[in-house]
Formats: sequence, C-alpha cells, structure tokens
Amino acid sequence: MERRKSKQIHIGEVLVGGDAPVSVQSMTNTDTRDPAATLAQIQGLRQAGCEIIRLAVPDDEAARALGQIVPQSPLPVIADIHFDYRLAVQAVQRGVHGLRLNPGNIGARWKVQEVVRAVKERNIPLRIGVNAGSLEKDLLERDGGPTAQGMVESALRHVRLLEEAGYDQIKISLKSSQAPLLLEAYRQIAGQVEYPLHLGVTEAGTARSGVIKSAVGIGALLAEGIGDTLRVSLTGDPLSEIPVALEILRVLGLRQRGVELISCPTCGRTEIDLAALAEQTEDQLSALPPLDRPLKVAVMGCVVNGPGEAREADFGIAGGRGQGLLFRHGEIIAKLPENELLPALFQEISEYARLHEQKG
Repeated sequence: MERRKSKQIHIGEVLVGGDAPVSVQSMTNTDTRDPAATLAQIQGLRQAGCEIIRLAVPDDEAARALGQIVPQSPLPVIADIHFDYRLAVQAVQRGVHGLRLNPGNIGARWKVQEVVRAVKERNIPLRIGVNAGSLEKDLLERDGGPTAQGMVESALRHVRLLEEAGYDQIKISLKSSQAPLLLEAYRQIAGQVEYPLHLGVTEAGTARSGVIKSAVGIGALLAEGIGDTLRVSLTGDPLSEIPVALEILRVLGLRQRGVELISCPTCGRTEIDLAALAEQTEDQLSALPPLDRPLKVAVMGCVVNGPGEAREADFGIAGGRGQGLLFRHGEIIAKLPENELLPALFQEISEYARLHEQKG
C-alpha cells in the first residue's frame, strides 16, 4: 500500500513520519509521582515492543517527577498535559521528548504561545490531540455535538497558531470512541496538512470489545496509507495494548517481525482437543520476547491436510487420534503422542528464538 506523505519529526531517537515505520505508543497507568513504579512499567512496555511512552502529568509533583523518570526511561517520553499550560512548560524543562496538548482545554491563545516558546527552545515536537469528547464549546454549539468537520477545524485552528509562531514540529490526532466519526475526521485532515498523524480509538473499552474497535478504526486508516504512530487504548494493563498494536501492523504488512499463530477452525475430522492446544500455544508464544523477524506457528487439527495447509509455517503440529505430527517448514519431522506435541513444538521454537537472539 502507498502511505500518505508526511513531514518527518523525531521523538527522542524515534523517527515519525516520512518513510519511517509506523511506531507503537502506549501510556502508563501508574502514578507519575511514583518514579520507581512508572519506570518499572515503562521497562515492561519496552520489552513487549512499545517504542514511545506517554505519561500523565496532572500536577506540579508529577511534573517534578519527570526529572527522575526521563533520564532513566528506556523509551522517549511524551508528557500528556490538560488544563494547565504551566505543567507543559515544566515538563519541557525537565527533558521530555515531546508534548501532547488537548487544545480544547488549554485555554487562552497566550497560554498556547507560552508552550510554543518552550518547545521551540528545546526543539521538541508537540502533538495537537483533539478529542471528540472535549471539543471547544463554540464548535459543539455550532454543529450540535462532535462532528468530523468540527474535530478537523479544532486541529487546524491550533496548527495555524503554531505555524504563526514559526513552529512546525507538529503531530496531530483526532480521537473518538466512534469509529465512523474517527475515520471521517482523519480522512479529511490527511489531505489538508502534511504533518504526521497519530492514530487511536479513544475509550475503546476492554480487551474484548476494544480490540475489535481498535482493529477496525486503526486498521482501516492504515490500510488507506494514513497514520504514522498509533496507540491501541484498552482498559486495564497497558501491556495488553502492545501485542494488539503489533498484530495490526503485521497483518497489514507494515511490520515484518512478530509471531503469527494460524490454527484451523476444526471440523468433523478433528480428533484431539485442538482448541486447548491452540490456546496453550498462543499463551506460550505471548511469553516470547519480541523477534526482529517473523515467526509463523501452525496448530492444525487434521494429519491428512494439516502440514500441507500450513506449509508456509516455520513450525507446527497437526493432530490425529491421540497423536499428531510435528513439522518444520511443511516437512514432517516427528510423530508423537498428543501429550508430547506442545513440549516438542516449543523445544523447536525455543531453539529458533535462541539462535535468533545470537544473530541479532
């Protein structure tokens, strides 16, 4: 697919926009005022494959804590600011690699100009984060509620304000919990500015519903070539967001690394507990460290067609009556009792991961 051409900026050492890969972001849910807990969560997110991290900065104490967090963070840090422009200025002074502002709640024009002055001095990017739930009052009254046109207009108002101040290190997001609204807003703004776009379905929900909503909203835009960074927003532990984000990118061919599990839907020929085998395989695969090259694993229910159907898989198993086949690159390498299939499969995968780590 042909990606939208966008201006390239950098967030720490991560390039965003231009020909850079789509990057994966998340946001800590620890108390930013607790540097140890926040850094521990950032480290876990990095290990899972996150590339940029955003922290809530609700007060002066949290802003001060950035002075301890940013120098030790293994990921570039973006400070998320609402209501108080002074917190944004403090965050910049404490070394953050980027800011996210919601133009709907920062207030007077001069306050935004103070923030611009701070980011210009440090040459760090600023994301204009428009949210359908907090649009400016005049836009809501004019349109009778949040609309794609209103979201785009909100963003462009602040783009113009930054440009008038001679600042162009800008990234934009137009988030909504309603996928159709979000899709229309991003499609509109994609043709009006050259700045990189951060994608996300806000308030997407729990892992069960939020994964679907995020995959539809984010995936549709990426499939059209729109989007330079993304966050899958799920209620709960942010670690659960990263595999979903990486999988969306992998499915669309935007990332070549990662693990793909393929498994058949079962039929009348299935004579083993395939659902349990597939779920156990998925659980164990999720514990693997991120891989820099793709790994495809197949769990099939039929010894007749399984290896052939999964010929492109790196490793796999195909079950029969109380037994099954272990195969590598479509070739059968062992016939084993059912209870030995998973241990043998993961012995092969572990060896692959070990060799991969040695090479990479």
